[in-house]
Amino acid sequence: MLSSLTDKSVVLGVCGGIAAYKSVDLLRLITKCGASVRVILTENAGHFVGPMTFEALSGQPVCQSLFEKGGNTSIKHIEWAQTADAVVIAPATANIIGKLACGIADDALSTFMLAVTATRIICPSMNSNMYQNDAVQHNLNTLKNRGYQIIEPGSGLMACGTTGPGRLAEPVEILDALITSLTEKDLCGKHLLITAGPTREHVDPVRFISNPSSGKMGFAIAKAAAQRGATVTLVSGPSELPDPCHVHVIRVVSAQEMADAVFSVFDQADAVIKTAAVSDYRPKVQSDHKIKKGSDELTLTLEKTQDILKELGKRKNDQVLVGFAAETQALPTYARQKLLEKHLDIIVGNLVGEKDSGFGSETNKVTLFYSNGASESLALMPKETVAGIILDRVAECLYQKM
Repeated sequence: MLSSLTDKSVVLGVCGGIAAYKSVDLLRLITKCGASVRVILTENAGHFVGPMTFEALSGQPVCQSLFEKGGNTSIKHIEWAQTADAVVIAPATANIIGKLACGIADDALSTFMLAVTATRIICPSMNSNMYQNDAVQHNLNTLKNRGYQIIEPGSGLMACGTTGPGRLAEPVEILDALITSLTEKDLCGKHLLITAGPTREHVDPVRFISNPSSGKMGFAIAKAAAQRGATVTLVSGPSELPDPCHVHVIRVVSAQEMADAVFSVFDQADAVIKTAAVSDYRPKVQSDHKIKKGSDELTLTLEKTQDILKELGKRKNDQVLVGFAAETQALPTYARQKLLEKHLDIIVGNLVGEKDSGFGSETNKVTLFYSNGASESLALMPKETVAGIILDRVAECLYQKM
């Protein structure tokens, strides 16, 4: 599945505010996802970030006035409105919010917005007192009732020195909302349970047994599933990744904690995608205090942890069950063996240690093995793209079971 922004036309409106510098990052993120972006600047926005910056990053002329020289600039706002798949205004000042709520069209951006019928996303950014003003809140509610999507601002220290709500949402959050708005909701009504990251089995309070899993694959799947309309529960071992938007995240440490969390949710799930690299063994005895250096050798006695995936295979009814197999050799043999032993619908296998694939990387090269004996080898691609393909196959399985 390609990015939902591939070949899409997006218009980015930028108003005059100190947060306009974040619009540059947002533009970069949107274009990276494959969209064509046109930028409309208000007159005041140009005082914060010049049009040449946006032109260089978008590769297209920037619109600042209804009466620019050359071409049919007077009707440019109509053409852009007719061809746009989505419009994002970030930052959106109290001024543009008030204009849109009242139907005022006195500059390029406000005139353009009256002609737009596509998805409209407003990202407020202003002083906390301004944001909380009754008039601004009334105008935002008016826009919500008219079908605008409002991305609530963050809270914190403002450039003006006040503290409170009004900070422009982070570009990654705005991007997520944009992608979600343009993504087919083929998983709407489905509950997906996803595991990610490593587990840690402590030897003593300062040492543990673990692995290099970063959680990137599982987090990418969880994020994409939420964008496709699913209710998503993500059970994650220790990972530095932030919680994906609109995903219920349960943070755990050990294999037993992960098992408890997974089993508590499993009955409500329609599909489980288990990407977590769970420790197969744990120390039989965990020291309450740091083990001090002593003899030249130290022997640890390990015991097996519960095989969560195998237990899910025993318990499953109509759920779709997907596992992951990270191997160093004989991938088809070991993957198919796990597929059968654990009663899976799909197992995603990859050879760890290969360049740009596996633990910690931004890309992955996997083979999908299916319960009917078929397999599907994918080229090296970003983990977000792999996530989309896995969800495509899960969706197919879900609808086959209906």
